[in-house]
Amino acid sequence: MRVTRPMLALSGAVAILALTGCGGSGGKDEAAVVKEVSGSLEHIAAVADCKPNMQTDADTIRQALCKKGKEKYVLATFATDRGQREWINTAKDYGGFYLVGRKWVAVGHEDVVQALRGTLGGSVEVGTDHSGHSSGGGGGSSHSGHGDG
Repeated sequence: MRVTRPMLALSGAVAILALTGCGGSGGKDEAAVVKEVSGSLEHIAAVADCKPNMQTDADTIRQALCKKGKEKYVLATFATDRGQREWINTAKDYGGFYLVGRKWVAVGHEDVVQALRGTLGGSVEVGTDHSGHSSGGGGGSSHSGHGDG
């Protein structure tokens, strides 16, 4: 079976929803910034003190589940920068928190992503906030455009 980008994005998005729910409120980006790691999924997982549970092992993407304390997160590496950006742009529609490095991403709850940032480096991106569907007034931040990409 050939794995296609839409199938990979969908599987990643499902994993994200399972791990983080429909979140999207911004968080503090104030964590101490370390030099960004690079390398294979196994190397990045080792730096993060994770024993990766491989979910996808394809030419274009390698994706595993990891644990940090009681929390789980997704760690993925990509063959190309473009493939990574396409995956992130699709997945961010499902909300969540993304720690983004060069050709890798970690996706999980906000506190997990912030803690990983102190170990792996990278920058934090936040998915679309869908909290407007909850009862009560005035919630949710507005969604800003993504440019012409």
